[in-house]
Amino acid sequence: MGKFDLFNKFNSAVIVLNENKETVFRNNVFKRVFFDFENIKKFSHKLNYEVCALVSNDVTVHSPVLQAFKSPQDFSAHVTYQTAGNEYFYYDMNTTKKGRYCIIVFTDVTAKILLEKTIQKNQNFQRKITLLENDNKNLSKIKLQAQSQAMKLLLLNNISNIIRESIDSSVILNSALEELAQMFGAFRAYYAAAFGDMKFLIEESVEKKDVNKTIYFDKNINTSINLRRVSCVSCLKEYVEAKPFKELVQRIILPIYHLNKLLGIIVLSTKQKIKLDDTLEVLNGVSSQLGNAIVQAELYKKNAQMVKDLTCTLKELQDTQLKLINSEKMASLGQLVAGVAHEINTPVASIKSNNEIIKKLIAQIDNQELRELLQEVNGIDKEAIERINRLVVSLRKFVRLDEAELQEADINKEIDLTLDLIRHETKNRIDIIKNYGEIPPVKCYPNMLNQVFMNILVNAAHAIKDKGTITIDTEYKKKNLKVKIKDTGCGIKEPDKIFFAGYTTKSSGVGTGLGLAIAQKIIEKHKGKIEVKTKINKGSEFCITIPGE
Repeated sequence: MGKFDLFNKFNSAVIVLNENKETVFRNNVFKRVFFDFENIKKFSHKLNYEVCALVSNDVTVHSPVLQAFKSPQDFSAHVTYQTAGNEYFYYDMNTTKKGRYCIIVFTDVTAKILLEKTIQKNQNFQRKITLLENDNKNLSKIKLQAQSQAMKLLLLNNISNIIRESIDSSVILNSALEELAQMFGAFRAYYAAAFGDMKFLIEESVEKKDVNKTIYFDKNINTSINLRRVSCVSCLKEYVEAKPFKELVQRIILPIYHLNKLLGIIVLSTKQKIKLDDTLEVLNGVSSQLGNAIVQAELYKKNAQMVKDLTCTLKELQDTQLKLINSEKMASLGQLVAGVAHEINTPVASIKSNNEIIKKLIAQIDNQELRELLQEVNGIDKEAIERINRLVVSLRKFVRLDEAELQEADINKEIDLTLDLIRHETKNRIDIIKNYGEIPPVKCYPNMLNQVFMNILVNAAHAIKDKGTITIDTEYKKKNLKVKIKDTGCGIKEPDKIFFAGYTTKSSGVGTGLGLAIAQKIIEKHKGKIEVKTKINKGSEFCITIPGE
């Protein structure tokens, strides 16, 4: 065993330099991660501090590797590595001096950095939503302040109440029209929105007549509207090209403005004689309030829709984030398993062939005691080869990424497959109790469900500190599949948070907090649900329910 072979057991990349800055050792992780490494000089050029150093002619200030080598003490830094393809990865670099050697360890924190950036984006969206909600509150306050000033007259009081009780412009206008029609004894009352060159479109009408009809008036009325004047004239027609009345009627036209913008007009037709001077103050107050109310209602409607859209977008981003992380994780796992399976199958095939040849040679040995001993050894080797083959097959089944369509699967067998793959977590420590029911083939995404089972089972194994039990129950009842996984572990302190992305009960660097969040999304994809019951120091039970059809 070499002097530095111990570093091959590290999960982080390790490189060892001597006092001449010569590379004397790179562990396996380093060779795999920095596969394009040529020499320490070129390698150091690809590394940078995350924060730029001060301006200096000393190149070691700008190179974390050279700075680490130059430092008389242990050295740590957060660095960025740029690949030939302009991809960036983040590492925690820690340097230790041992005699004439400089040992540098690179711990990959890329996933953590990217997750923090994503969380920051989500927080920014949340802040925007909060600001919009505050804007809506401010708009409501402005509306209430405007309404509180119009309490002197009965009509203004009633319309103020209408505006106060509703943020729907249609409700406000209809109620105001009814109040005005009652006050002036009008047999026709409607609101027409302004558009184009002094054209109006009837939008709200007490009589529900001529809605969506385009109307226009003569030059004198248009002049009054442009000057923001309330007009009251005797006429035989409501508007140009309207059918004439059988007798003269009083027609009141009330312009509705907001600031300098004409929003529309209210038209009242009555047989009563109206003295405009007596009601002008009331009508101007109504016009002012309605102008503000219409604009505020539209703003509130737009802001409410914007808040709704942003909330949906935030949820979609969070879901997309989990899907992308899970897809990348499973794709990487699939590539890794495919490579490992290929690398295992080649030597195993050779061993299997040799095993058959040796079996024939052993049969030719005359010494019976030696022949029996060798046959026993040969049989053990054959069984080991078969176990390796079964393990490779199980790995391939678990990451079958080509199964993008729903298909029927035996859930009991899928759970057994998962248990085979996590045997190293439970062997000689945890008893597995299987209470399998008779389950018909269930339409599902098997590879996704295996991921859910593995996450829950591994978490259960980690929750059991020494020895314990994991009990698995399956049943098919009322066309629903139920899978319960119960452990005798330490329990969960905050069960309401375990399905939130980023929440983990494990120590830093051990868990990402995404496993159960992804599991919940997978179960939701199956139109099912996942629930948890837990007691501290007693254990936890996860219950998965999936519709069978």
